[in-house]
Amino acid sequence: MNNAAPPEYLYYINGEFVPASQAALRLDDLGLVRGYGVFELLRTYGPQPFGLQAHLERLQRSAAQIELALPWSLADLDAIVRETLARNDPTDVTIRIIVTGGASSNFLMPEGRPSLLVMLAAVKPPPEHLYSKGASLITFDGPRFMPTVKALNYITAVRGQQRAQAAGAIEALYCDASGVITECTTSNFFLFHGDQLVTPAEDVLPGVTRAAVLTLAADLFEIVQRPIHRSELSVADEAFITSTTKEIMPIVRIDAQQIGDGRVGKRTQRLLEHFRSAVLEGLVPTLEPA
Repeated sequence: MNNAAPPEYLYYINGEFVPASQAALRLDDLGLVRGYGVFELLRTYGPQPFGLQAHLERLQRSAAQIELALPWSLADLDAIVRETLARNDPTDVTIRIIVTGGASSNFLMPEGRPSLLVMLAAVKPPPEHLYSKGASLITFDGPRFMPTVKALNYITAVRGQQRAQAAGAIEALYCDASGVITECTTSNFFLFHGDQLVTPAEDVLPGVTRAAVLTLAADLFEIVQRPIHRSELSVADEAFITSTTKEIMPIVRIDAQQIGDGRVGKRTQRLLEHFRSAVLEGLVPTLEPA
């Protein structure tokens, strides 16, 4: 029996490549003391990164929205990510790119020295039964910070995830006091009314997997991007969520509300099969997030 530990990944930390166990930031880094920073998470299929350019463009937009200096060009960032992959086994890994405000002498104001990290980890896909039997969500009304920014501030999301886990759900779905649904803590949300595919377009993170799914679905279904109200759940035929690691995950229950007939719907299954087939063939569109 081979009990050897898996090889340790090398991380990129501010210009250096170091083993994960030795990676560190200064204690006065604004990402640590103030949560001031942005990040991206993508993955490889085999050794190939999925949607790298789109993720880097979103990182750039997120940084601009919180006025965080990003002195690296997209080409610079692309080269750093690819060099990090080249120094590791890049097969089926997640790639976490983090930019923080960097070291600050007064623990508050940026001083033009942002930190850049690239961290790898093995992909840990959700259990397959969640795709064959479907998963559940809970709704959660929490204060959201700049939803179009992929910021390090995840307090609300962590609270939502904790409640979802306690309820045996895969995710928490943001639903405000007026009943408007937007997205989950780490996923975008879709539902089907017949062959009409509906997803919110405002106050949500422009997901890269979401954009790919919308492109793939364009030839299969009528796509409507508009607000979704909680009252629609009782008449929806199917629902699913999308993210980098979840891909397209069927949802069969939200709180006590069964979605459709409570089974994975044929339209969602068709999209999932279409997505996975396109991934294997290298044909998944990796466009800028819509």
